[in-house]
Amino acid sequence: MVRYRIPGGVTDALGELVSANDGECTVRTRRGDVAVDLGAVTAAKAVPPPPPRRRPRTD
Repeated sequence: MVRYRIPGGVTDALGELVSANDGECTVRTRRGDVAVDLGAVTAAKAVPPPPPRRRPRTD
């Protein structure tokens, strides 16, 4: 997860970190790759994968 500044506030890119260099990092989210300028990053941390989906209950 990478939290970064955008005009008007902050937003998160939640997904897999696929690359990083001196100026930016790329996070692969459900909606596609997001390139984030490292100067805009306010926080980052590892987040565990979501739990597997449960089967629907049948009564």
